[in-house]
Amino acid sequence: MPVELAPGVPATLIIGYAAALEVLRDPNTFPKDPRRWQQRIPRDCPVLPLMMYRPNCMYTDGMIHSRLRQAVTDGLGSVDPNVLREHVEHSAEALIREFRSAGKADLLSLFARPLPLMVLSRTLGCPPVLSEQLAAGFKGIFDGVDAKRANAVLTHGVAELIALKRRDPQRDLTSRILAHPAGLSDEEALHQVLLLMGAGAEPEQNLIANTLRLMLTSDRVAGDVWGGNLLIEDALDELLWTDPPIANFAFTYPDRDVDFRGVRLPADQPVVISFAAANTDPSTASGNRVGNRAHLAWGAGPHACPAKRPAQLIATVAIEKLLDMLPGIELDASVTELDWRPGPFHRALTTLPVRFPPVSGGLSASRP
Repeated sequence: MPVELAPGVPATLIIGYAAALEVLRDPNTFPKDPRRWQQRIPRDCPVLPLMMYRPNCMYTDGMIHSRLRQAVTDGLGSVDPNVLREHVEHSAEALIREFRSAGKADLLSLFARPLPLMVLSRTLGCPPVLSEQLAAGFKGIFDGVDAKRANAVLTHGVAELIALKRRDPQRDLTSRILAHPAGLSDEEALHQVLLLMGAGAEPEQNLIANTLRLMLTSDRVAGDVWGGNLLIEDALDELLWTDPPIANFAFTYPDRDVDFRGVRLPADQPVVISFAAANTDPSTASGNRVGNRAHLAWGAGPHACPAKRPAQLIATVAIEKLLDMLPGIELDASVTELDWRPGPFHRALTTLPVRFPPVSGGLSASRP
């Protein structure tokens, strides 16, 4: 499907499940390097900061990609899931205690947005003030609002973090990436950390918020969760099937004209995967998807998301803790009153207002 990602920026959007899987699994025909494409793009283009070349494992192929990705996957593999779970629980409790006596809250601004930042700060060894600055930068490039300035803020902030960890390495993910046998340069390390922050902040907050929205607006999902018939992990997967937080992404840039399923794809023009469309392709429909994780929300092929497991863990524990501490939580608006942020790539709420019986004193009883 021909689309414009921004005025004067044509692309082809892949909307079928089988076609998307074919593109994702074929980096030879659909390489990730955008440098030839971006030579023709104005520097103030709102989508450029999110699509431009960076020496990270998202925008490289072959041996370079393998080397950079190994540093990332090994670093992520060193994160103890039990320690991560504990940190998510403590962070979630601290946030919920701040608003649970009020009886109402905006779960996006008070919970879903700050929680990933708290976890990222701890995992990457990033000072909290710096992580908040970086989160504002990522919001800017996903929204396409003053994206050039937002990109400069991001690059400067992560450069500060890299310099800090070179001087004083600790037992954190950034230090492990810097010390990896792949021998990443400061610039390479900067862009791997930038990639992890981008995946761990904006998409993660939307995964948490959008799954909560699903649970608060679907009687079937809510009933199955509270009735013990549906795990939080399964509710996450239902959201990823039907309304993924990253709707369109996984850019590729064919370096020659490609005839693909009867369509001519021009050289050096982006091919973009619509995860939202591919996952809801009628060919994938089934009566019951519980336990079916064949959706493409995490990508596929050599560039599939390397942070899938920690991202799922963070969202699952966050939602479990919220339901445990705020029994009787309900949406404090009609579904039609919920607003979505603009942007061609993400599916992101502006607010998620809820109400609940005010809670004070000790923790509420845990949900069975």
